[in-house]
Amino acid sequence: MITATDLEVRAGVRTLLTAPGDQLRVQPGDRIGLVGRNGAGKTTTLRILAGEGEPYAGAVTAGGEVGYLPQDPREGNLDTIAKNRVLSARGLDEIMRSMEKQQVLMAELVDDNARDRAIRKFGQLEDRFSSLGGYQAESEAARICHSLGLPDRILDQPLRTLSGGQRRRVELARILFAASDGSGGKSGTTLLLDEPTNHLDADSINWLRGFLQSHDGGLIVISHDVDLLESVVNRVWFLDAVRGEADVYNMGWQKYLDARATDEQRRRRERANAEKKAGALKAQAAKLGAKATKAVAAKNMVRRAEQMMESLDEVRVADKTAHIKFPAPAPCGKTPLMASGLSKSYGSLEIFTGVDLAIDRGSRVVVLGLNGAGKTTLLRMLAGAAKPDTGQLEPGRGLKIGYFAQEHDTIDNDATVWENIRHAAPDAGEQDLRGLLGAFMFSGPQLEQPAGTLSGGEKTRLALAGLVSSAANLLLLDEPTNNLDPISREQVLAALRTYEGAVVLVTHDPGAAEALNPERVILLPDGTEDHWSEEYAELISLA
Repeated sequence: MITATDLEVRAGVRTLLTAPGDQLRVQPGDRIGLVGRNGAGKTTTLRILAGEGEPYAGAVTAGGEVGYLPQDPREGNLDTIAKNRVLSARGLDEIMRSMEKQQVLMAELVDDNARDRAIRKFGQLEDRFSSLGGYQAESEAARICHSLGLPDRILDQPLRTLSGGQRRRVELARILFAASDGSGGKSGTTLLLDEPTNHLDADSINWLRGFLQSHDGGLIVISHDVDLLESVVNRVWFLDAVRGEADVYNMGWQKYLDARATDEQRRRRERANAEKKAGALKAQAAKLGAKATKAVAAKNMVRRAEQMMESLDEVRVADKTAHIKFPAPAPCGKTPLMASGLSKSYGSLEIFTGVDLAIDRGSRVVVLGLNGAGKTTLLRMLAGAAKPDTGQLEPGRGLKIGYFAQEHDTIDNDATVWENIRHAAPDAGEQDLRGLLGAFMFSGPQLEQPAGTLSGGEKTRLALAGLVSSAANLLLLDEPTNNLDPISREQVLAALRTYEGAVVLVTHDPGAAEALNPERVILLPDGTEDHWSEEYAELISLA
């Protein structure tokens, strides 16, 4: 169980959330959807509940095990084998290594007393190993990994050879493995999951829904996957970015939507009635105020009108939205970028080989392939952020690249929002940049906020603002709609539809591919090029 008492959450000088008392509690059986617009404080609040951050005020107490999946997981030592990373959730990797060490000692020691100690130690380790799932644990971990779209060969590879999406799924598998009980018993682990469906294909998302529906411990999930919320959650915490407060709804997703709509209608109706009555009181007070003998009565009427308005619940104003419009492309030649013979391997593991690519002015290309096929790696090469093992890039006349990195690699987490945009557009005027940031919903104290404290959606908006500040004629977009609320996502899709430059897109979002209206597709790992068709559109969510 997790309980937050008198919680106050801030980002820099900005107050994100004030939750008096102990209204924010998660108990076994609670499956809570933590919702609100980008920047409302969802990610920051979840990090605090996980014990990874400190609240500005208040306290968080947790009982039992907690499994936390942040938006940007820390994978630890990248030389670790993926399978061992998953097993480490129960400490099984260390126990197995210790058992192997004791086995070697048992075979090599000639001193009887020392060998007996090694035998006793091995027996203790084996008992501990069995109590944590034992020899069935490896197959159980492999089953979870397979259900999340990780093939068996991946489990024997070091983390550094995996794509960002694969590493994130390894972390999700690790957390779910810790929360599962190999004996079929109940798990009391509280799961805190921030956008768990990122990088998952449709089959993996369906499996995850089933896992979370049957989870006996507590759950708090941040997700823009409405189907996941509708099928899993039985309570909702809505973080209101306007009021800086949390509304708690003890009901499922659809009932929450209905209740919130009804609540907003009630607030508007009450405010309209109160404004009418207050207006009448003030009009009467104005008439009375003209007479000295009625001045006190007039003041009382005004005071009563003000009290009526102050006692009302605030009407939720419409969420602000970013105004995203990609830049007019700078002039360039007919083919601003060509690539020939690109290949990439990690040791003996070949990711892709022999990729040839010609990006013509204004062309629209989707890179498609299963997770781990090298889509992100190819985009990093085209952006100059990674070097191929073989092959070369040939920039054409006037090439200007704008790169959106899936893991927000282009953002300096230690720098402020303002410093990041200044770095992205060093030649732009200060007033122009402030106006640009304002269009992307960054203003006032937020400009001095360290980028590392932004939510995933806010980082996406900041990275997109950096693209807009350029005059790029080739956009390399790697999952540009990840972590965005529905309104912000639609803004990005609208910007894609109207951009006149060339685009190379990697996405799991069918809507992004539809908005791009691509002409071609590059299929990895083979590097095959083909004309776009609806058959490929159907593969987007499966890849």
